[in-house]
Amino acid sequence: MGASGHPYWAGAFIIAAIIIALALKMANTWQKFVILRAGKLHGVKGPGLFAIIPIIDNVVAVIDERIQTTAFSAEAALTKDTVPVNVDAIIFWYVHDAQNAALNITNYREAIDRVAQTSLREMIGSSMLSALLSERTAADALLRDEIGRKTADWGISVKSVEIRDVAIPVALQDAMSRQAQAEREKQARVILASAEAEIAEQFVAAATTYGSQTAALHLRAMNIIYETTKERGATILMPSSMVDSMNPAVALALAGQGDAPVIKANGPAAPQEQTSPVEAPPAVPGSLTH
Repeated sequence: MGASGHPYWAGAFIIAAIIIALALKMANTWQKFVILRAGKLHGVKGPGLFAIIPIIDNVVAVIDERIQTTAFSAEAALTKDTVPVNVDAIIFWYVHDAQNAALNITNYREAIDRVAQTSLREMIGSSMLSALLSERTAADALLRDEIGRKTADWGISVKSVEIRDVAIPVALQDAMSRQAQAEREKQARVILASAEAEIAEQFVAAATTYGSQTAALHLRAMNIIYETTKERGATILMPSSMVDSMNPAVALALAGQGDAPVIKANGPAAPQEQTSPVEAPPAVPGSLTH
């Protein structure tokens, strides 16, 4: 009888091992197991090792609570100023409530993709093209809040949303490029006109100073003449009034600034020094005359 009982013990041992294997579950750190008992919610288990009752308990979902990414886009969506654009974006999200994610919606991954696309189109339709291009941070925050509000009941939290690209038609790109170039040219012309006005004011101030200070005008003229006579071989034509107004010291200084000759224009000719003829010495007697 003892020998015939061994197969029963072996069978019981195998059945017990199978039950234990089915009853013991292991959840990783980032996992949560949603368990139903007899069709009703029993609880959420994990992480770590836990046991269930085989056949009675049923693991209906294994939820990953790590941050996940979903790329979504909107094609030919019209902005508030009726410009068609193609927008690509990416959303970073995670499950903060495994029970709601498993019981409140059939497929939360697909649902968040649909909600993200719908929210993106709504945001594009309420935004001007200029704001969409220049205010990416504000658009990202608006999308994050809107998607987070719609997915909160599913146990999903939105960490961030980033718009990766905003594509506009080629013809509109050319028009915007020309407009930007025109704006830059306009700004450059305004700056140039402002500089010209400032230079004109400086010229007026300088003219007033030179008009009341003759010596300053002469010094400025001497500087200009000096700059123009740095190269050898230059000839300077000076008005006679300028030369007449200079005293001898100024004239000598001007003459010493360069190697170029100074010609007095429209002035009387300088008197030539009269030289007396030099008589030859008398011939010495007895010398040869050639």
